[in-house]
Amino acid sequence: MKRKLARKIKEGAIETTLFLSALSSVFITISIVVVLAYESFGFFKEVSIKEFFTGTQWTPLFANPKFGILPLISGTLLTTSIALIVALPLGLTVTVYLSEYAPHRVREVIKPILELLAAVPTVVYGYFALLFLTPILQKFIPDLSGFNALSPGIIMGIMIIPYVSSVSEDAMKAVPMHIREGSYAMGATKLQTAFKVVIPSAFSGIAAAFIIGISRAIGETMVVAIAAGGMPNLTANPLEPVQTLTAYIVQVSLGDAPHGTVEYKTIFAAGITLFFMTLGFNILGFWLRKRIREVY
Repeated sequence: MKRKLARKIKEGAIETTLFLSALSSVFITISIVVVLAYESFGFFKEVSIKEFFTGTQWTPLFANPKFGILPLISGTLLTTSIALIVALPLGLTVTVYLSEYAPHRVREVIKPILELLAAVPTVVYGYFALLFLTPILQKFIPDLSGFNALSPGIIMGIMIIPYVSSVSEDAMKAVPMHIREGSYAMGATKLQTAFKVVIPSAFSGIAAAFIIGISRAIGETMVVAIAAGGMPNLTANPLEPVQTLTAYIVQVSLGDAPHGTVEYKTIFAAGITLFFMTLGFNILGFWLRKRIREVY
């Protein structure tokens, strides 16, 4: 009886600890949303929502402030688009090789190396883009500015390759082997099977990997803060300097605006905009990941 009672007490303590841990994560998330919403409400009492979402100039720290968020959104989407152009084909190529071609020993060597890309501090990537990649690109593109969207976009694409390849490989591995064998029986090559059978069968998981990569690129801070230039330009030209939502938050958080002013509250308005952008992509990504086990 004593042993059973002691076991129940231990199990109850473990269950309570796990529940409190899960509850704390929910509480922290809700607290972040509440703080962002509260501070943003104070901002929107002084700046109209219409001006915020339709204005084409973002100069809150100037003598004649303008509060149009579109230049920051365009800079964020521009660098993210470049990152995806780099990461998606490379990540998918790596995934196909690891899933369909690589021997077990080779796979066990390559995967940890890919994971190391995610472990490198982003500030290192930022200076790598500014001091190494940009001078190389300027040799081929003379009009390229010292600060631009192209270099950080390419580096961000390299950064998110591990996220894309890891989730995509899991999705392709989940495709039943008899589907591959049926393709081989029909005379298809391994390459044809990979691209015309396995990838379509694992499409939901691969799409989820892409969306996770998008969310990671949108939330990147240090690379764009260092190498993109910090100029809120409403442009689609990757050769020009831009500023992203995260880079602006870093700029103002360094003390450029007094606490409590409308200029200071702009970081919360930018933050809640970024929050809903990433939340939408993450919800879509998690929904797609649930379909990885779907039988094709």
